[in-house]
Amino acid sequence: MAPPWLGILDDTIQACVTHNRQDLAQPLWERRARLLEPTLRILVLGESGQGKSQLINALVNAPVCAVGDDETTRVPAIVEYADTPNAAMIADNPDARGAIEGGAESGRRLPVPIESVTNRANHDAATPGSDVVHARIGLPRGLLRAGLVLVDTPPASTQRLSSVLSEVLCADAVLMATDATSDLSANERELLERVTRICPTVLVALTKIDIVPGWQDVAERTRARLAEDGLPATVVPVSATLRMAAARGGDRVLNAESGFEELVRRLRHDWLERSDELNQRSVAALSEVTVTRLINGLREEHARTQRGGTGDAVTRWHAAGREIEQLQRVSARGQTLLADAVADLTSDLEFDLRDRTRRILREVDEYFEEADPSRTWPEFEEWLEDQLTEVAETNFGWLFERFDWIAHQLARQIAPHRPDLVPDVAAGDPPLEHANGLRRPNVEKFSVGQKLFVGMRGSYSGLLMFGLATTVAGMPLINPISLGAGVAFGLKSVFEERGSRLKRRQTVAKTAAHRHVDDFYLACNKESRDTARRLQRMLRDRYTEYAEQRRAEITASAKELKKAVDIETAEKNRRTKEISTALESLGTLRQRVRNLNDQVWASIVPAPRELTA
Repeated sequence: MAPPWLGILDDTIQACVTHNRQDLAQPLWERRARLLEPTLRILVLGESGQGKSQLINALVNAPVCAVGDDETTRVPAIVEYADTPNAAMIADNPDARGAIEGGAESGRRLPVPIESVTNRANHDAATPGSDVVHARIGLPRGLLRAGLVLVDTPPASTQRLSSVLSEVLCADAVLMATDATSDLSANERELLERVTRICPTVLVALTKIDIVPGWQDVAERTRARLAEDGLPATVVPVSATLRMAAARGGDRVLNAESGFEELVRRLRHDWLERSDELNQRSVAALSEVTVTRLINGLREEHARTQRGGTGDAVTRWHAAGREIEQLQRVSARGQTLLADAVADLTSDLEFDLRDRTRRILREVDEYFEEADPSRTWPEFEEWLEDQLTEVAETNFGWLFERFDWIAHQLARQIAPHRPDLVPDVAAGDPPLEHANGLRRPNVEKFSVGQKLFVGMRGSYSGLLMFGLATTVAGMPLINPISLGAGVAFGLKSVFEERGSRLKRRQTVAKTAAHRHVDDFYLACNKESRDTARRLQRMLRDRYTEYAEQRRAEITASAKELKKAVDIETAEKNRRTKEISTALESLGTLRQRVRNLNDQVWASIVPAPRELTA
């Protein structure tokens, strides 16, 4: 029957796979394979100069790990059981995840004498291009036969922290060496805090107690500091020097004084004999860390989903709605501007046309106060045609110029980024056909016969009147005086009739000119109004078409944005539900992990009291 911790570990691995976290699943798979092995792998950690390698030598009672001030462990050394002593360097192991992960068969095995294997491995590892990854040592020792595997590691440092933690993942327990010459450093406490998260089975070996008279105080302070930090690590004071001396002389008392008797008892009672509990503890710690990372990742994703997601699309969708409203307002204002501008223009054009034609009429009146239409009419007709042509050209030129200005105003109002929409309305032909066609008035001529008749009529009146007057004086009716009066009256009648006839001709000419100018004004004004309305409709239709086209484009874009918003919202809701379900499932799994952890800690029976003196 599979142990319960194995099911929890498998569920944790499955959760990692479900949430596509292969980076978390892979270490758990490797850890699962290690947990099923019968041996107990103990990782020996420590900063440089803390007696870590000497501690291993004292445990196996053999100088297998290089020690000394000038010796630094550069590659891990794995000490395990063997029927006969042997040692080798393992090289070229590119597929192994960590330096201590692969077995002896995972790389080239280079046999080396036991007494020099770690020296050779450390020396070769320091050589550029070396492919040595670790050293393996086999010894026939009872502690190792019981299933213990010791791994001497390079000195722990801040720079190697990530590498150390990856190696801790492959360990069943951790033995940390720190000497009694000083209290735990901040780096050591940080290392312990990081290690216990993923491997809660930790024992602190307080080394070199043989050279520190007050090591008991150091041990108590170390225990108090660990308890204060909440680190579940046992502290065992030891002296490798006393242990090696006791082993050489077979001195049991000295061996007990060295603290190694207590340390070995801890290793056997608390670790070897309770390997299943250690496995549970390890699984609980690893699963707790892994599930917490999964939960934190999902919570961050949930927060990002709630925070963002469709925000940009929604903003652009609302912006499209506002743009449509703005376009409608601008279009309405543009049409109002066009109508007002055309109304003003029509009024101005009508006034201008009336003013110019009235000035022409005043000139006509002044001209015909003196001129005789019967003699000057062709010249007058040419002048009037030129004047009306100039009025028509000026009036229509102003019309087109003002409409060009109105078109640019509308463009700036409705489509400031589309100058190509401005039509070319700056030129047009005025209605010049209305400037000519002046009909010549019927001007009567004062013929010779008419002059004779008028003269005779005036002469007869004068002759008769003065003839009768002279008869009183006894003169005949026809006499020189009456004849002279008749001639004078005849000439006067001719002159008066000629002046009267001139005034009538001038009046007729003025009336004809006035009528022609009025007809021109009516026709030209009608053409001007019609042209203004035509240009107004052209501008209105052009910019209305543009506004409708823009409205259609924005509406289509808004629909696409709304569709995208709906899709993203639905996807966000779906993902939110998935995350909620996943968080609930992971919460249940984490609770199972914590229950397992509570069970394993509750089932631990304390080993015999630690050696304190």
